[in-house]
Parts: sequence; C-alpha cells; structure tokens
Amino acid sequence: MIQQFLAGIAYAFSGFSLILKKGIRPFVFIPLLINIGVFSLGIWLAYSQFNNWMTRMLGWLPGWLSWLEYLLWPLFAVLILIAVYYSFTIVANLIASPFNSLLAERVEQKLNGLPIPESKGYKALLGTIGKTIMSETKKIVYMLKWLPVLLIISIIPVVNFIAPFAWAAYGAWMLSLQYTDYPMGNHELFIKEELGLLRKNRAMSLGFGGALTVLMMIPVINFFVMPVGVAGGTAFWVKRLSKD
Repeated sequence: MIQQFLAGIAYAFSGFSLILKKGIRPFVFIPLLINIGVFSLGIWLAYSQFNNWMTRMLGWLPGWLSWLEYLLWPLFAVLILIAVYYSFTIVANLIASPFNSLLAERVEQKLNGLPIPESKGYKALLGTIGKTIMSETKKIVYMLKWLPVLLIISIIPVVNFIAPFAWAAYGAWMLSLQYTDYPMGNHELFIKEELGLLRKNRAMSLGFGGALTVLMMIPVINFFVMPVGVAGGTAFWVKRLSKD
C-alpha cells in the first residue's frame, strides 16, 4: 500500500516535466492563466478575511473549553486554508475544463506516441465545452454530498480535532477524481466508472491527490497545480488506470 501511495505521488510530480515538453506547452498557457487569476483572488480573500473567520470558528467553543483555543488555532487555520484553496480549485477547474480536456488529450498523445486527428486540438474546442462543463457539474455534485459530514465534524468540540485530517483526505480524493476525469472523460467514461477505477487503486489515488493538495499550499507553485494535475492525471490514466 505504501508503495502504491508513493507511486501516486510520483504521477503527480511527473506533471511538471510533462507540461514542459514540446507540443504540450501551448496547451498549458490558458489553464495556467485561469488558475493564476482565480487563485490570486482566493489568496486575497483568505488574507483579508482570515482573522474574522478564525474568530468566528473559535467563538463556537463553549466557555469551559476555552483553554483549547491555543491547540485548536493551528488546526482551524489549516482547515480554513484547505477549504479556501479547494473551493477556488473547483471554480478554476469549472472555467478551464474545456482547455484541460485538450491538454489531457495532447499529453496522452505524447505519452502514447500517437498523432492527434485533425478534428482534435483547439479546432474541437467548441464541441467539448458542453461535455466538459457537464462533467464538472457532476463532479461538483459528488463533492458536495460529503460536505455536510465534514462540516459537522468541524464544529463538534473535541471531535473537530480530526477535522483537518478529514478535510485533507477529502481533498486528496476529490483532487484525484478532478484531474483524472479529464483523460478518462476523453474516453467517454462517466463519474461512476471513474470512481470504480479510482477505488481499485485507492492508495495510489490518495497519493496522487495528496501530493496535489500539498502543492496547492505552496505559494507560486500552487499557480501551476492545475496543468500539472491534468498532465500527471493523464499519466496516471495511461500507465495505470486504463489497464484495469
């Protein structure tokens, strides 16, 4: 299991080298630009509202547990960062979804050494918009189903000690689904089938998504997470998921 988890991490980091390859770089620019714009907004919002959010979260503590404030402060801080970054990741991916599908298509072509048909590439962008946005919507619905549970865990005293870890596991799984969906969607797979493949490779999927979660927390690097995730997720699909 540990070996598979590490293999998932390796797929995530392989995205850095893939987006720099000849023939792929032009397809990275637009997703990167969208990610920079959306994440810049998210960083500004988190910076300007952080103290208010922390005050409100700690204000939920009953008086007899006020002594826990210094222990919960860093845990709540991590929780807020994960929630903000992940929320803005959803927005960025929704906007960039047609371009991410084209990037996944180009990366897969590069990995397999196959030519892209004339109907593909940016020429087919308009034809992919409806499909990719519908796919993003289905992913968002799936993601939202688990939010009530996480929110309940986050506000119950004592139990909320595990909240940052629960959010981290949730984020890792959802990012794995998010970025492997593009290459799998290009092969007409739907969310039910995609989840089945990810569950068969659960440790690897969590390693892949977990690495992306960590990268999202690193300033400047987080701007590149979207194209890196798409490229790494495509490598994950080509070399592992498509074999199952």
